[in-house]
Amino acid sequence: MTQVDHSRMANAIRGLSMDAVEKAKSGHPGLPMGAADVATVLFTQFLKFDAADPKWPDRDRFVLSAGHGSMLMYALLYLSGNKEMTLDQVKNFRQLGSKTPGHPEHFETSGVETTTGPLGQGIATSVGMAMAEKMLAAEFGKKIVSHYTYVLASDGDLMEGVSQEAIAMAGHWKLSKLIVLYDDNGISIDGPISIADSVDQVKRFKSAGWAAESIDGHDPTAIAAAIARAQKSGKPSLIACKTTIGYGAPTRAGTAKAHGEALGAEELKGAKQKLGIAPEPFSVPDDVLKAWRAAGSRGVAARKQWERQFAELGNRKRAEFERRMRHERPASLAKALKAHKKALLETPQNIATRKSSELAIEAIVPALPEFLAGSADLTGSNNNKAKAAVAFSAKTPKGRFIHYGIREHGMAAAMNGIFLHGGFAPNGATFMVFTDYARPAMRLAALMGAGVVYVMTHDSIGLGEDGPTHQPVEHLAALRAIPNMRVFRPCDAIEVAECWELALNRTDGPTVLALTRQNLPQLRSSAPSENPCGFGAYELVAAQGDARVSLFASGSEVEIAVAAQKQLAERGIASRVVSVPSLELLLAQPADRQKAVIGNAPVKIAIEAAVRWGWDAAIGSDGLFVGMHGFGASAPAKELYKHFGITAEAAVNAALKRLG
Repeated sequence: MTQVDHSRMANAIRGLSMDAVEKAKSGHPGLPMGAADVATVLFTQFLKFDAADPKWPDRDRFVLSAGHGSMLMYALLYLSGNKEMTLDQVKNFRQLGSKTPGHPEHFETSGVETTTGPLGQGIATSVGMAMAEKMLAAEFGKKIVSHYTYVLASDGDLMEGVSQEAIAMAGHWKLSKLIVLYDDNGISIDGPISIADSVDQVKRFKSAGWAAESIDGHDPTAIAAAIARAQKSGKPSLIACKTTIGYGAPTRAGTAKAHGEALGAEELKGAKQKLGIAPEPFSVPDDVLKAWRAAGSRGVAARKQWERQFAELGNRKRAEFERRMRHERPASLAKALKAHKKALLETPQNIATRKSSELAIEAIVPALPEFLAGSADLTGSNNNKAKAAVAFSAKTPKGRFIHYGIREHGMAAAMNGIFLHGGFAPNGATFMVFTDYARPAMRLAALMGAGVVYVMTHDSIGLGEDGPTHQPVEHLAALRAIPNMRVFRPCDAIEVAECWELALNRTDGPTVLALTRQNLPQLRSSAPSENPCGFGAYELVAAQGDARVSLFASGSEVEIAVAAQKQLAERGIASRVVSVPSLELLLAQPADRQKAVIGNAPVKIAIEAAVRWGWDAAIGSDGLFVGMHGFGASAPAKELYKHFGITAEAAVNAALKRLG
């Protein structure tokens, strides 16, 4: 490719990384210095990309799972010619408003495929990317979809528990286009890895169905040969690259001191002298930069060939591929859900909202070919598998239902990768209480604006006999607290359909659908064209006269609010019922709309089989709350509601006491 020596190209990464961390007085120079050889071989000889078009659909994906080594990523983007990654951006590493934050962020920096900060997330997300590639290739053909997903992972990534979930899934599905380059430097912040870990990672990956080998991570010939072997493997591949953290630093190389702090002026000077790098900060020799820019444009020919092949597709198939990669929903989805809601109004369903969700899914699937469901086991309980859905597997890549196994965290991370790759609308299911296991990946979905859907059933003490370990009480509040996470708790089959519509049309952030195990009556008698759930809350039943009480409830407790309203009416007290499928969406409405929905009844009561946190914003600190104040218990659902005082009678008594 170039006459410039490999070591000089790798040293350009090292020099920029050392200088940026030194200028910021903050960062992690050790990984970029140690992994520079691996990255140089990958980007100059193997990675299929065009720096001028970082969103080209059939590009190879590169995920820096070891996100603390972000200067490696930024150096590569600048050197290869990414237009947004200027030298000024590199100089502003870790500064407010720069495109070079402390950890790579998908929404901030062009060329970054996914946000990687918490260790383990990158490798787990990459599994979803490789899955999406495999599924799209099966559907649109290998002339249109044929690329690799490369990951640079650290010791820390492989120690995090989610990595085990990820590698088990990838091995099981034989995701042969997933190649993990493991920066095996044996150092973490606390010191040598040996103080905390003695796992043989090569054996570990082999046991999970991967091809795995160990090489010298500073030998460009060995690196290239290993990547070439991995590309030909029928399995996902791990290449353990033995490297020296802080490579070239006179006294800190190979030590924890090179990991997470600036080298300091003397160490930096010595490293540059040892490596043969010019002492001037942020300097890259012209011939080296030219060679790197040539590497960045190496993929132009492949991109143009892909564009020719794509143009040969039929108009309909080409338009479908482009629509799906844009995450644009077809007009058929709205029509299908409108027909579904009409059928529900004609034949009301008194069923659990998890069952209502299943009915909605059956209506959605024929209208939305990119609908991709999955469950962390519990498929028969979560009801998110369409009857016609075929399970995805190594032999059935066109399958549109994913059995994730009991891997909630891995599922949520893979869903992020599927969405970020493009082409699918992923949703994943488990019990509501197990959002605790999935939360780190759910938080990243919210941070990145990934339009994924979580189907979380068994949403309260209403699940009954399984008891307090399975009964979520604090989870609604915890999920509502995540910025950009939208939580819906629908009260009946109509609201479920409306919430599914809102969830699928939201492509700038994740949505939780909290669904019941127990049956609920269908309370809605209309389905207006303007989706009322889209405002977070609406008046379900108006008061007969001036309301003295407003009853707010979500999900299964809306039924209780309706019953309480009737009992209050029998006592001559006018009240209104407000269904609140999404508390945080209500609170995001303009002040005048919030005021109109909340109303001015002197007594405000919220009813929810969960803790109070968050409700004060709607009912006021002096509002009344009928709900949970601790953990649940093991008993049939109806007995639990009576035991914990979540009843119409309790709401009525609270209102009467307040009214005096």
